[in-house]
Amino acid sequence: MSKTILSIGEAMVELSPSGQDGLWRLGIAGDTLNTAWYLRHQLSSDWRIAYCSRIGMGQFSQQMVDFLTGEGIDATHVSRDPQREIALYAISLKDGERSFSYWRDTSAAKRLADDPTVLASALQGTAIAYFSGITLAILPDAGRKVLIQALSAARAAGTQVVFDPNLRPRLWPDLPVMRNEIEAAAAIADLVLPSFDDEHSFFGDGDPQATIARYLSRGAGQVVVKAGGAAIHYGGREGAGLIKDLPRETPVDTTAAGDSFNAGYLAARIGGADIPAAIHAAHDLSRKVILNHGALVREAVAR
Repeated sequence: MSKTILSIGEAMVELSPSGQDGLWRLGIAGDTLNTAWYLRHQLSSDWRIAYCSRIGMGQFSQQMVDFLTGEGIDATHVSRDPQREIALYAISLKDGERSFSYWRDTSAAKRLADDPTVLASALQGTAIAYFSGITLAILPDAGRKVLIQALSAARAAGTQVVFDPNLRPRLWPDLPVMRNEIEAAAAIADLVLPSFDDEHSFFGDGDPQATIARYLSRGAGQVVVKAGGAAIHYGGREGAGLIKDLPRETPVDTTAAGDSFNAGYLAARIGGADIPAAIHAAHDLSRKVILNHGALVREAVAR
C-alpha cells in the first residue's frame, strides 16, 4: 500500500469567535478535514494526506481547494458539483463548550458517494481510510451503502479503515437509523474512536467498557474510547487497558477536540508508538487545541 491517508467527508466554511467582541473569523473546517489537517502537521512528507469530498463551483468552494493545497493536503479527490455549493456553519461558545448553527441543506458533499467508480478510485492503494458518523449522516441511503461497500472492498485489499462515530442525531432521520448505520460502519472498521458521552447518551452504554464490548461484538478490530479528558479505555485485538491521570485543562473552545485526538493517535501509531503512548500523545495534542479558538489551531502544532 502507498503511504496515503484518505479522509472522507464534508468540509464547510467555518465562522468562529475570534476572541474579540463582535468579530468573527472565517475559515474552512469540518470533522474529517480537521483530522486530515492535524495529520498533515504531525506526519512527515513521506505521507500523503488526501481529502475526498464534493464541493460547488463558487468562490467559497474554490477557497476550500486553495486552502487544502496551501496546507499540503491533496485535493485530487474533491469533485465539483454544478448545482450545489459548500456548506456553512457557525460556532457559538458558552463557558468553553461549543454549539453549532448549520446551513448545509444543499451541501454538495451530500453527493460525494454518488459514483461508486470515483470512490473506488480514490480508495485504491490507500494505506488508511478515515471517515466519521457525520460523513454517513449527510449522505442519502444509497450513498451510505456505496460508501460502506467501497470501504469494505478497500479493507479487503489491505487498507486500514478508521471510523469515528461522531454521533449527531440532528443529521439523521431518527435514532434507530443512526444506531443501525453507525454499527454497520463500525463492523467494517479496523479502529473505532468513539466518545463516551455520545455513546452513553444515544446507545445507553453504562460505561466505556460497554462501548468497547458493543463495537467489538459488531466486528470492529480495536476501540479507543475518548472521554473528554477523563481516563481512556481501549480494547480489541491489539490489547486492552486503561490510561488514567491524564492532565486536565479548562477549555477555551472544545471544537475539534476529538478530531485532533484522532489525528494525534494515528500519527503516533504510524510513528511506532504502542497504544498507551499513542493515547498520551493524542491527549497532549487535544488539550493544546482546546486552549484556543476554532477548529484548526496552528499554535497546537507549532514545532
